[in-house]
Amino acid sequence: MEASELKAALEAILFLSSDPVRVDDLAESLDEPKEAVSAQLEEIKRGLDDHIGGFMLEQAAGGWRFTTRAEHDSILKKYFAKKGENRLSIAALETLAIVAYRQPITAPEVSDIRGVNSSSSIRTLLERRMIRVAGRKNVVGSPFLYRTTKDFLVHFGLNDIRDLPRLEEFGDLIGENINDDLVAAINAAPAGDESAVVAVDESAIDPAIAEAPAEETPNEIASDEAPRDDAAIEGTTFEEQPAVAADETQLESSGSEANED
Repeated sequence: MEASELKAALEAILFLSSDPVRVDDLAESLDEPKEAVSAQLEEIKRGLDDHIGGFMLEQAAGGWRFTTRAEHDSILKKYFAKKGENRLSIAALETLAIVAYRQPITAPEVSDIRGVNSSSSIRTLLERRMIRVAGRKNVVGSPFLYRTTKDFLVHFGLNDIRDLPRLEEFGDLIGENINDDLVAAINAAPAGDESAVVAVDESAIDPAIAEAPAEETPNEIASDEAPRDDAAIEGTTFEEQPAVAADETQLESSGSEANED
């Protein structure tokens, strides 16, 4: 294939691809050497950088994709005017920051850093595929561990988790300010312990359990969308929370089955 023809074919594939495309996949589908494909990708990128327009070519999540330029963000947001419910809440973004910088991490550890129950935010992030179950922690109770996903990298334009900016600059990446106290709490928290991860078959995990982490103790029942009102829950007994009790029973049962397997 002529260089110009290869370049045009790559542009067509990238234009129609919703996800970043890996060089290996491009080379295989076009029956061309990886070196030739990489050279043309660099040529396309160089051309777009030299003649600045509405979009550019970048590497993200181990592949290549066309994306709009950062300077056009305000125009795009105004034009498309996304509904508020499609945006992640501040609580979810805070939880995402903790997982991103301290992964792998459990739900109780996230809640401890935030100072409030974060189960609802973890469920939201699982539904949005920003985080995933990455195994269980090798401690009593074997709680689930969470990591960020490929979708997280794609969403924020990162090629690798190592490309994350300094925690203090994470707010610029997500377009929201992160509380200084939370930044300090994350920095003070220990990094995730890879040696404590017990692998699990993610396909065998019941989604209802994975999306509803309930490892928190009974007194951690405040919503993660607002500060906990200790006065409102003072004196409340565990038996007065049937829904919470049922969830914890389900988790303990599932955890026992997983350990027996």
